[in-house]
Amino acid sequence: MQLITPDAGLLFWMVVIFGLLFFLLWKFGFPIITDMVEKRNATIEKSLKDAHEIEAQMAGMLAEHAQMLEDARKEQAQILREAADTRSKLIADAKEQAREEAAKILADARTEIEAEKEAALRDVRKEVAVLSVSIAEKILRKELSEDKEQREYIDRMVEETVREQAQS
Repeated sequence: MQLITPDAGLLFWMVVIFGLLFFLLWKFGFPIITDMVEKRNATIEKSLKDAHEIEAQMAGMLAEHAQMLEDARKEQAQILREAADTRSKLIADAKEQAREEAAKILADARTEIEAEKEAALRDVRKEVAVLSVSIAEKILRKELSEDKEQREYIDRMVEETVREQAQS
């Protein structure tokens, strides 16, 4: 029964050893342990703080990335609009140039047709004049086969010419 109920001497020495051990731990062990716990606590707090900062940076980077994507989309849309506008303008310019070319070709063709028409009319008039002179010559030869008739005709023509000049 000695183990269950210790005597007073054993109890005394147990209290003295416990006190000595407690004093040594309190003087040398607890400061080291508390210092290590505080260092560990500071390291954990620093790691949590760094993690929050990194998380905030990541959130900022995500927001910046999203803004960059939005800006890129807007710029892409603007470039596409400008390309469509340029394409439309080029098509309109080409159509206008084609209309102008067609109008010019039509005007040139009309001018050429008019010139050809005038040339044809001159040729026809020339032919009519040659034919008229030829017919008149043949008629006059027949009618003026005698010298007397020729003289009368010449006199008549001279008188008409003099009268025409006198009237002018």
